[in-house]
Amino acid sequence: MLYLVSTPIGNLADISYRAIEVLNSVDVILCEDTRHSLKLLDHYGIKKQLISYHKFNEVKETEPVINLLKEGKNVALITDAGTPVVSDPGNVLTKALSENGIEFTVVPGATACISALLLSGLDASNFTFIGFLPEKKKDKQALLKTYKNVPSTLIFYAAPPDVNKDLKELYEGLGDRRAVAVKEITKLHERVYRFNLSNAEIVDPRGEFVIVVEGAKKQENAFDNLTELEHINLYLSRGLSKKEAIKIVANERGVSKNSLYKYTINED
Repeated sequence: MLYLVSTPIGNLADISYRAIEVLNSVDVILCEDTRHSLKLLDHYGIKKQLISYHKFNEVKETEPVINLLKEGKNVALITDAGTPVVSDPGNVLTKALSENGIEFTVVPGATACISALLLSGLDASNFTFIGFLPEKKKDKQALLKTYKNVPSTLIFYAAPPDVNKDLKELYEGLGDRRAVAVKEITKLHERVYRFNLSNAEIVDPRGEFVIVVEGAKKQENAFDNLTELEHINLYLSRGLSKKEAIKIVANERGVSKNSLYKYTINED
């Protein structure tokens, strides 16, 4: 069995009993950075064979991992912090396992995006996780255009050298909105910055950042001020048939066509 094991995003105490139990029981642990992972594993007295598995070698190393599983070995995948696969190595492996009919499971735990969402104070009832922006400006703007009218809260990751540049890109691509940047979550220097995108700037951009941005405001419908009959008559005046007018109005108002036929019963 392969276990996707979540590890702390900062505070080493933020790990589950089950995660420690699994890490102690497996034969091999795949690590994004073995040196970084040793700090956590040594802290909990876990001694296992470690294999480096990161974004630069995951394609090459996936087949050997599958062979280990076929040999009956239990394997855990951990990353430097948080949950594997989410903007971290692991997606190549889970895709290959799915295609080969090999089962895997997850040991849930800390995730930076959810923690930042809670700290932001923005709407958490509906959110969209996007992760890191692309490197090229044109790709960034193309991506942001896709999400510009999405009403849910948007969540991005940003590396320290890119955070101020990304905040400007967000302003250009999404317009002025409330936003929150959170860095070093659960660590000694955790900090939450609240601002509008129009004046967003991080003076000391050290640390890993999560940027949480307010969703798009609901667009006012041009037909909201019309009654249903006025709305139908608008299209009739443009030469559409009753049937065509009712179909369009029902779609634009989000109601059934049957509920609108009463307005045309006495029409010629």
